[in-house]
Amino acid sequence: MPNPTTNPVVLLSPVENGYVAYDPVSDRLHHLNPVAALIAELCDGSRSVDDIRELAGPLMPEGKMGEVDRWIDDAMKVGLLTWQGSESANRRELSAAELYTLAKRLKQSNKVQTAYLCGKRVVELKPDDWDAWYDLGEICQCVNRREEARAAYQKYFEAHPEDAEIEHLLVALRDDAPPPRTSDRAIQQIYKGFAASYEARMLEDLKYQGPEHLGEGIRSVIGDATGLTVLDLGCGSGLAGMRLKSWAGHMTGVDLAPQMIELAAKRNIYDRLEVGEITQWLEDTAERFDLIASCDCIIYFGDIFPIVAAAAKRLKPGGVFALSMERGDRYPFHLTDTGRYEHHPNHVRDAAAAAGLNVAYLNEAFLRMEYGSPVTGIFAVLKREGTA
Repeated sequence: MPNPTTNPVVLLSPVENGYVAYDPVSDRLHHLNPVAALIAELCDGSRSVDDIRELAGPLMPEGKMGEVDRWIDDAMKVGLLTWQGSESANRRELSAAELYTLAKRLKQSNKVQTAYLCGKRVVELKPDDWDAWYDLGEICQCVNRREEARAAYQKYFEAHPEDAEIEHLLVALRDDAPPPRTSDRAIQQIYKGFAASYEARMLEDLKYQGPEHLGEGIRSVIGDATGLTVLDLGCGSGLAGMRLKSWAGHMTGVDLAPQMIELAAKRNIYDRLEVGEITQWLEDTAERFDLIASCDCIIYFGDIFPIVAAAAKRLKPGGVFALSMERGDRYPFHLTDTGRYEHHPNHVRDAAAAAGLNVAYLNEAFLRMEYGSPVTGIFAVLKREGTA
């Protein structure tokens, strides 16, 4: 009798409680418990069913020896195993190009575990496919395989040392000391590729609610005031600007990415738009504002003391600086594996005090989704003393 062997097209990977096995031909994913995973390992074509029964049987509960045979029979029926030398044992394995296309399709369908198995096999078959290493890094992050994500991105970066975004991500994944803020090059690169799909991704995929919550905070401090001079820092495509407009008599938007400024211009809600790094822009201008807002832009800053101090100088007496960021438990801030910074609420309070601003509003609420999990945001409104 021929020996059982793993179907050559099936992709296997260890997980916390056993294995997952994916058949890309039939598009079926199987979860194997530890005993089933061991049996699958033993079915390498070199052992008979009797050999496998002898090795795996002692691990079975008393009286359950027959489960080994039952599992092999079931695995044969669903295509996980085949008989060595049989026609099915010679099924054509998908090529690297076919698996790469399949991995992308599976990821787009949120089948990230199966996308990971395909992506991992792609780089095994074609280790010099740098785009595949990049995509594998992304998928590994989705399935919480941090070390594999670091290794995949490192392989890609060795061939593309000019990639500022991946250079920044690797700082986080290696647990290196983070820079004070994300580099201009990295931010510009991110949004050059992100601009075309920005709003669909943020609003539909990530359920982004930053402008709504920041707007609530602003309204709780300044009410329905109108005719204000408003500055939208890191204005992006204008999602926050649409809410800020109700308070504005004149509104300026500033963003580091030209592609995002182009999107903001299409809304026709800004009186002026400029490309610039926001801290430097604040230092260079002599203008004063009633309301300065920065919605989901502080995620690219670690130490927020400089940006809060710069904004404070540009506020009119009684003016407010409203800002949002991702909430973290480490004081003062932490660079996450997404390449974004999260901040402790006390870091916001300390930065406000150092800049001579009062914390008029500080709240935590849902900001967005990330890899299927909710991200909590901090929404703060800092006020300068005096009468406007």
